[in-house]
Amino acid sequence: MMKIEFKVNGKTVRLDSPPQKRLLDILRDDLDLIAVKEGCGKGECGSCTVIFNGRRVNSCLVPALQLRGSSVYTLEGVQKWPVFQSIEQVFVEHGAVQCGFCTPGLIMTAYSLLKDNPAPDKSVIRRAVSGNSGLAF
Repeated sequence: MMKIEFKVNGKTVRLDSPPQKRLLDILRDDLDLIAVKEGCGKGECGSCTVIFNGRRVNSCLVPALQLRGSSVYTLEGVQKWPVFQSIEQVFVEHGAVQCGFCTPGLIMTAYSLLKDNPAPDKSVIRRAVSGNSGLAF
């Protein structure tokens, strides 16, 4: 076990964790942030996407030992930001909700893309969402 202190959705979190425990499990099991979903568990499907130190990552691939001093945002935290309403509205208008299981990861991916590039073209969008399963263009 190791002591970890990091920020989740802007709030400081302190906990004891095995160093190899995945961020995904910490978020869901220890912090009850259930918008983060486990799909493949291998970093291929994007269902567990979060913003980690300002970058999009698959939380199933981040071990607890990398969390010290970091900043993590999940869908629960992003929902409070004005940009979320815009992204959510576009998803609703275009029927991009599918079954809802991968939607949180897709929204986090869209947020990350738009943060870095507010006017992406289709090829940039395709590359950005290539890590999220179930998408067809």
